[in-house]
Amino acid sequence: MRGLHADTGYLLYRLGLRSGQLFNSFLQESGLRLRHYAVLRFLATTPGALQRELSASLGYDPSAIVGLVDDLEKLGFAERRPSPDDRRSRIIVLTEGGRAFLRDTDEAGQRVTVELVGPLDHGEREQLHALLQRVAESGLG
Repeated sequence: MRGLHADTGYLLYRLGLRSGQLFNSFLQESGLRLRHYAVLRFLATTPGALQRELSASLGYDPSAIVGLVDDLEKLGFAERRPSPDDRRSRIIVLTEGGRAFLRDTDEAGQRVTVELVGPLDHGEREQLHALLQRVAESGLG
């Protein structure tokens, strides 16, 4: 019988948990969680997104997206605007406050990554990232 750490899926799961814990402890002071951060990071790559697009892209339940966007709006990090394609729909847009928050958290995000992959040298870190990105692009939709 194989040991638990022989299972790659389990190792990825444990590293994901640890990453979430580290990120959430950093974000705790701001009142945000990793899920909020993920929404902000996604919005930083687009001029605006429908809530259902956020849900599909991030893999979050649509009802969770509503609450996350509400929280981000209260902080002034995101806002709902009429969609230019369909006035009945609203898109979520990153505000300048949200961009500033992301700039301020870049260094902390890098510290989390360094702590997670600390045992690897620079080349191994780049290789791990490239491999994970390839798996994510084919497996996460």
